[in-house]
Amino acid sequence: MKSIILAGSRGIGKGIADAIREIDFVKEVITTSSKDLDTSKLKEVKDFVKNHNNTDILVLNTGGPPAKDFFQIEEEEWIKYFNQLFYSFVYIIQNLHINDGGYIFLISSNQIKEPDSKMSLSVTYRLAFSGLLKLLSKDFAKREISCINIAPGNIGTNRLENLINDMKNFESSLPLGRVGTVREISVFI
Repeated sequence: MKSIILAGSRGIGKGIADAIREIDFVKEVITTSSKDLDTSKLKEVKDFVKNHNNTDILVLNTGGPPAKDFFQIEEEEWIKYFNQLFYSFVYIIQNLHINDGGYIFLISSNQIKEPDSKMSLSVTYRLAFSGLLKLLSKDFAKREISCINIAPGNIGTNRLENLINDMKNFESSLPLGRVGTVREISVFI
């Protein structure tokens, strides 16, 4: 089996890549980082798909935009994150062959369930792609391809640390009294 993990060089993506490498029957694990694939740049996405045109496991993962109030978001940011969080995934799904019996995992965000007003860019495009993947899942099911949307809660990554000013106070407000670990979210396979 072959797997492709987008944004698999750190955080949740790296944890997923590490977990997939532990599975005996997965023989090839391809990961990307923002240095070799910036999903906001469609030419890079198209070149990537030309070089990696099929897989058994596809993990759609990407970093998120900065926290920003809706009325402060510039047109260029809307376009950049439309490409990064939505259209690049559309292009990949349309042009990269998922082998029968395969898997598509979307790592979205808890923002699709509990939006934060400072996360308009992330919420908008992640929610839109989650809906699209749900629609497509019926077609993929005919080929026994499972589509799984994982919307992790607050996971202890650099991104979360950059978004939260007072981590200790934040963690005390959570039901478990702590954020999740990368390992807890990455062993879903």
